[in-house]
Amino acid sequence: MANKTIDHAITTTSLTSAASDPTHAGVLSFMRRRFTKSLKGADTVVWGIPFDAATSNRPGARFGPQAIRRASAIFDNDPQYPFHRDIFANMPTIDYGDCLLDYGNHQKTPATIEREAAKILKSASYLLTMGGDHFVTWPLLKAHTARHGPLALVQFDAHQDTWDDDGKRIDHGSFVGRAVRDGVIDPTRSIQIGIRTHAPQDFGIRILHGYDVEEMSAAAIAKTILDHVGDAPAYLTFDIDCLDPAFAPGTGTPVAGGPSSAKILSVLAGLSALDVRGSDIVEVAPAYDHADLTAIAGATVAMYMLGLRSGRLLERL
Repeated sequence: MANKTIDHAITTTSLTSAASDPTHAGVLSFMRRRFTKSLKGADTVVWGIPFDAATSNRPGARFGPQAIRRASAIFDNDPQYPFHRDIFANMPTIDYGDCLLDYGNHQKTPATIEREAAKILKSASYLLTMGGDHFVTWPLLKAHTARHGPLALVQFDAHQDTWDDDGKRIDHGSFVGRAVRDGVIDPTRSIQIGIRTHAPQDFGIRILHGYDVEEMSAAAIAKTILDHVGDAPAYLTFDIDCLDPAFAPGTGTPVAGGPSSAKILSVLAGLSALDVRGSDIVEVAPAYDHADLTAIAGATVAMYMLGLRSGRLLERL
């Protein structure tokens, strides 16, 4: 036990050190990163937005950040697969905790999220968000665009999220159309992967439908994404319902006929050339989960996002 630690999230003073807490014990932060509101020295920030008032079907994604943090404990010590290294060794990272929201006044929620995200992005270079329902991506996109300019949206999802919108709705199914209309994303460089529902408009966004994903190899999907986005700065958003309910039952709007977690993780691993400026994992609703299947999938997607970020930083050395 001489080399073991406990409660690394609150006892460490380093933003790059590996934890060795027992997987079943210790304070839970995302992958045991230092739990702090101090942004000093942090390149990458992970935080949660526990919000699900915009769901059109089953609520419960407000508990997503807690579930993803708990599931992420399995990654906290070993070299992270498939990156062959401790992804934090060259990437100072903190868990910033959660965004404080007024559950009785949802109209204030978008501005609150955008303001807090903008504050983080003034100091840190990269923000990974754990939702929450998919509406939270709207204020996150605004905060990222304010720093980086219009972004290509790379969206893994069963839904296009382009339904009619008056610009004021708190709705997880319309934010993409709003982002196009407001010039927040560039539709000509944006792409959606895994779509298995219809919406009134596609706004010129490239779509890989569920049946396309079924027929294509992971390498071919990754190449399609890279070719379409090119060198544009991108925002990567992952709705867990992109996966088939067999692999992610714990979500609010599950759609049958989706890809496996293995296939989509292989796609993500092939996106190292993508210039991702920020990302999120949303719609994990643990009340409908079984044996943490969805939480583990969500935590793994988030870890891959950080692995891609770490790889980009290594290339700059």
